[in-house]
Amino acid sequence: MTKHVVTLIPGDGIGIETSAAMRKVVEASGAHIEWEIAEAGAHMIEACGTPLPEATLEAVRRNKVAIKGPVTTPVGTGFRSVNVALRKALDLYVCLRPVLSLPGAGGRYEDVDLIIVRENSEDLYAGVEFPVGSPEALRLIELCEQSGAGSIRQDSGISIKPISITATRNIVRYAFDYAVKQGRSLVTAAHKANIMKYSDGLFLQVAREVAEEYAGKVAFEDRIIDAFCMGLVMEPSQFDVVVFPNLYGDIASDLGAGLIGGLGIAPGANIGKDYAVFEAVHGSAPLIAGKDLANPTAEILSAAMMLDHLGEPQAAAAIRKAVRTVYAKGECLTADIRKATGSDKPAARCSEFTDALVAALS
Repeated sequence: MTKHVVTLIPGDGIGIETSAAMRKVVEASGAHIEWEIAEAGAHMIEACGTPLPEATLEAVRRNKVAIKGPVTTPVGTGFRSVNVALRKALDLYVCLRPVLSLPGAGGRYEDVDLIIVRENSEDLYAGVEFPVGSPEALRLIELCEQSGAGSIRQDSGISIKPISITATRNIVRYAFDYAVKQGRSLVTAAHKANIMKYSDGLFLQVAREVAEEYAGKVAFEDRIIDAFCMGLVMEPSQFDVVVFPNLYGDIASDLGAGLIGGLGIAPGANIGKDYAVFEAVHGSAPLIAGKDLANPTAEILSAAMMLDHLGEPQAAAAIRKAVRTVYAKGECLTADIRKATGSDKPAARCSEFTDALVAALS
C-alpha cells in the first residue's frame, strides 16, 4: 500500500514530547505513514523572523495533511497565534472537536459523546483589532457616535466581530453533512442572537435556512450560548452535533473537555476544502515541558482522526481501542488523569504511558 506523506509539526513546549509519543503509537498501529518534519513555534523567530515559516506552510500545502503539537502563544503581547495563522493561511474553516468519555479518565459523566463543530475563520478571532488610542480606534468611536449605533469610551481597545452568510452557511452545512455521514440525529446551533442581532442573529438565520435543506434527515434546534453551557453541564447527553461561531466554539470545547477528564484527552482537527491539520485542543504547558510528564492522549486521538481522514480506519480504530484499554485498566495513567480521578496511585510518565499503548496495540 502506498504511504501517505504527512507533515509533522512538533511545535514547542510539551509538543516535542507528545508529538514523539503520537508518532510512536501511529507507527505501531500499522498505518502507512511517511513523516515530513516541519517546524513552527517561538524557537523559529530568531532564525526565520516568524513562528510560522513559509517553508512549513508549503510543506502542509504539498502534503495536504498535517498533524501538529501545541505551540506557545503569549497572552496579550507578542506574536499572534500560530494556530490562527495556519487556519487563515490554509482556509481551514472547520474546527472539529469530539468530546467522548474514556473509561477511568475521571470525567464527570461516563457516557458523553458529542461533536463540536466550530467556525474557524471569522468572528472575534478574525484578528481585526485596533489598540487603545490609535487613530483607527478613535475613528470607529466617532463613527459609532455619529451614526447613533452607540457610545464607546475613548480609552477602549476595539475588536471587530464579523459573521458572514458565506462562512456560516459553510460551517452549518458541514455540521449537517457530518451528522448524516456519522448517523447522528441532531444538530444544535449555539448563539447569542438575542443580544447581537446583526452578527449572531445572522448566524442563527442562516443556520435555520440550511437546516431546512436537511429536514427529515437530521433534526435541528438552537440554543442561546449561556443556556447551552448550563445544559451541557447538567445533561450532556441531550446534545449530539453542536455548531458554533468561532469564539463560543473555542470556549465550549474546553468546557466539554472538563466533563470528560480534561484537555489532556481532547483531540481536534482543522479542516478546509484542500487541507487538514490535526492537533490536540490543549496548549504547550511550558512549566512541564521536557520533564516527561505530559499526557499525549489528545494528540494520539487527533492522529486517529487523521487516519480516518486518510482512509486508514483500521489503524484509527486500533489506536482508539488501545487508548480505551489502557485507561480502563488504570495501571499506567499520567498525572493529570490521576488528579482528575482522585487516585493516589503513582502517575506514569509520558514515555511509560506511550509504551503501554504500544503494548496494547501488539
